[in-house]
Amino acid sequence: MIKKDKNKIINDLTVHLQNFSHFYLADISDLNASLTSNLRRKCFDKNIELVVVKNNLFRKAMEKFNGKYNDLFNLLQGGTFVMFTNLANEPAKLIKEFRKANKKLLLKGAFVEESVYIGDNQLDVLVAIKSKEELIGDIVALLQSPLRNVISSLESGKHIITGVVKTLSEKK
Repeated sequence: MIKKDKNKIINDLTVHLQNFSHFYLADISDLNASLTSNLRRKCFDKNIELVVVKNNLFRKAMEKFNGKYNDLFNLLQGGTFVMFTNLANEPAKLIKEFRKANKKLLLKGAFVEESVYIGDNQLDVLVAIKSKEELIGDIVALLQSPLRNVISSLESGKHIITGVVKTLSEKK
């Protein structure tokens, strides 16, 4: 491959790293063409961009970010593909689902929520990570809970006061 082509690929990967806030590295060495095609289809359905990379070129793209991805350099060995996404746990869920039928897909590592996760044993941790939207929803629900309790108490108190007033008015 000529240097011009390599630079174009490095620049494309750099753009991907800028545009997507999360990415997963996985081992594709044991996947055949049929399984890879099936995985690509599932990624497309979930808005995950799957890119097969040359390890050295992806490393050079990551080096442009001043040490942000240095902990992942050791994972760039063998066949590697990168799953780029803006939803933190979606690729982890996809890998877990894909593994039910095909045990060959291994997670090398991930960069999610500004943290590095290394190793296949981190898959369950990554599945449990909530997205920004899910966290906002949880916070809103927690904030609404005390308000609902107050309103409920006021509503029940209204009926009690009404009953007391009615009883007092009937006693005359």
